[in-house]
Amino acid sequence: MAITKKQKTAIAAIILVGALATGAALFTNIGGSSGGHDDEHAHEKEHAHEKEHAHDEKEHAHDEKHDDKAQHGKEEADAKGGKDAQEAGTPDRIALTAEQIAKAGIVVQAAGAAQVSSGVEFPGEIRFNEDRTAHVVPRLAGVVESVPANIGQQVKKGQVLAVLASTTLSDQRSELLAAQRRLELARTTHDREKKLWEGKISAEQDYLVARNALQEAQIAVQNAQQKLTAVGASTSSSALNRYELRAPFDGMIVEKHISLGEAVADNTNVFTLSDLSAVWAEFVVSAQDLDRVRLGAKVEVRSTAFDGKAEGTVSYVGSLLGEQTRTAKARVTLTNPQMAWRPGLFVTVRVIGAAVDVPVAVPADAIQEVEGKTVVFLSAPDGFTMRAVKVGRTNGKVVEIVEGLDAGARIATANSFVLKAELGKSSAEHSH
Repeated sequence: MAITKKQKTAIAAIILVGALATGAALFTNIGGSSGGHDDEHAHEKEHAHEKEHAHDEKEHAHDEKHDDKAQHGKEEADAKGGKDAQEAGTPDRIALTAEQIAKAGIVVQAAGAAQVSSGVEFPGEIRFNEDRTAHVVPRLAGVVESVPANIGQQVKKGQVLAVLASTTLSDQRSELLAAQRRLELARTTHDREKKLWEGKISAEQDYLVARNALQEAQIAVQNAQQKLTAVGASTSSSALNRYELRAPFDGMIVEKHISLGEAVADNTNVFTLSDLSAVWAEFVVSAQDLDRVRLGAKVEVRSTAFDGKAEGTVSYVGSLLGEQTRTAKARVTLTNPQMAWRPGLFVTVRVIGAAVDVPVAVPADAIQEVEGKTVVFLSAPDGFTMRAVKVGRTNGKVVEIVEGLDAGARIATANSFVLKAELGKSSAEHSH
């Protein structure tokens, strides 16, 4: 069968379209496979990059940790080295020549055995000596006419403190004057009756009556005088009502409650007078310390306000304990000639116990405090060396050494504070 030209053209077109379609499908498969491979390759590349980045970060963190550790170790080493250098460089030796030692007045003595008195300390307070303190009252009611005495004034026994006008005193003085007049009359009558009886002119009965009247008049005068003496008034005065209030003993006026023109009662406390030549140092003792504080025990009293001390003995220990505090009161009587121990002053009372023998002791001047340590300064060929010690009992003059020093060791005593000052200068220079 013959194929026409038209059919040939159609067949060629169909083959061409099929070829194109086949080529297109093949290109699509090839392109898709290539794209998937490229994506997989890109993913693997990215994963590798991330892994490498993580590894780098890990190595960087390890390096930083290593650097921090090294830096910390370096800081610790520097700190330790600085501390060691500081400790190693802290001077404990003071170089001084014999001439410098003599010029500074430093005295060197050997430590040795001594007797040290143990003791216990209590806080206390200076108070008035109540045995020498008086609350002065007028004993007669009246009006104040003058007040020559002032608070804080030192007065003598019998010195006029105040003058009052008292009607009661006027009555008592009038009574005395009347009794004295009756006594004069009774004495005259007695003398006359006695002469008459002795001359047998009058009866004995008249004489006995006159003698009895004389005795009664004498008693009346004595009674009136004693009334005036009891209130501290003189038997004679320029004015019957003038009452002079006088000091009962030598002392200082510490309180004053009276003013000019004031009306006062007979029991009003107008003055408080105290003899400050002797005062009390009072302190309280707990129950567990009562066996260490006994009458007659030696005591050293030191002031917390100034550099002063006094010695005395325990003059009183209370026999009762307070219900609230469970403590007993005790006191020391101190002589106070310079008036240095003023009432109200806080003090430290040290009750000294029995003396105890100790193997190693040094004078109190040898002990110094350096950087919180108790030290002494040992004598060395080229100066002194600091030595830390542990102290025990002390009586204020001698100190027991418990540790750090042997008997016979030669140490600086007097003016040892000069060595402490030199040590501080050396430390300051070394720190710079």
